[in-house]
Amino acid sequence: MKSTRDFKILTACAAALFLCAGCVSVMEKAGRVLDGSAFTEKKIVRYRGADMEITLVQNKAAERSVIISLDDYPMMKLRGSEPDENGVFFLTSLEYLSGNVHGWNEYTLDMSAEGALLMDDTASFSIQGEIEPVQISAGRIQRYDTRLVGSEALTGLRNRRERIAAVTSWMATIDGAPKGLSIDGFEKHWKPFLFPEMVSKKKRPLDWQIEGDVFTRGEDIRWNSGYTERVFPEELIPVRNSGTLLRDWEEALSWIYLDYEWKSVEEALSRQTILQKVK
Repeated sequence: MKSTRDFKILTACAAALFLCAGCVSVMEKAGRVLDGSAFTEKKIVRYRGADMEITLVQNKAAERSVIISLDDYPMMKLRGSEPDENGVFFLTSLEYLSGNVHGWNEYTLDMSAEGALLMDDTASFSIQGEIEPVQISAGRIQRYDTRLVGSEALTGLRNRRERIAAVTSWMATIDGAPKGLSIDGFEKHWKPFLFPEMVSKKKRPLDWQIEGDVFTRGEDIRWNSGYTERVFPEELIPVRNSGTLLRDWEEALSWIYLDYEWKSVEEALSRQTILQKVK
């Protein structure tokens, strides 16, 4: 009886995952509860702006830090040191967490930047200068019923980060590449271009298939290698033809979106923002 009940609970959580597209999923929250990370920090004070939230938190060792969240990018939060008496603080990491139909990706990307944060009845916030990403220092991958941690997860996440950086850098060079899209708009615009085989015929680029094109199989999909060679840069040809790019898209769409829109993130953080204390 217990196994049947547990199966029903898991089924309900899986259903909730599909219904919660674009937000932190029930499965992700469950993962944090299981490993205890949901209970390691307490909120000291919270401030809310038009599209930003800042929270001062404290861990069990009485160490304090600030968490910066942007409404348009719910898959990530930025962590910084507690500001000094002059409001100077340092951005230390980006913490990413987002789910997909198979599980989730979670990582901590070390970062370096200086900012100003004054907190009283209101808070005044801005990042000054460039944000310098360093390297993924921790992370976990959940894929179906398999959880990867430690060095295995780090290798997978770092390799994925390199692939995502390569594809988004190339996407940004394409004529008419849009910016400032929602994640749904991003997917709608780019999926037919990157994966014509995965959309209906009417959505495919007009020249996606020409006479003489050869198809190759990867991840159980027949990829038009002729289209790949005409459109994609050399370093991404094997990534698309093998199905690796599709796997990245399906498992880490919000990560690709975040990397593609990173300039918009930096612009939002560089503006001076006034936030109100949440009581």
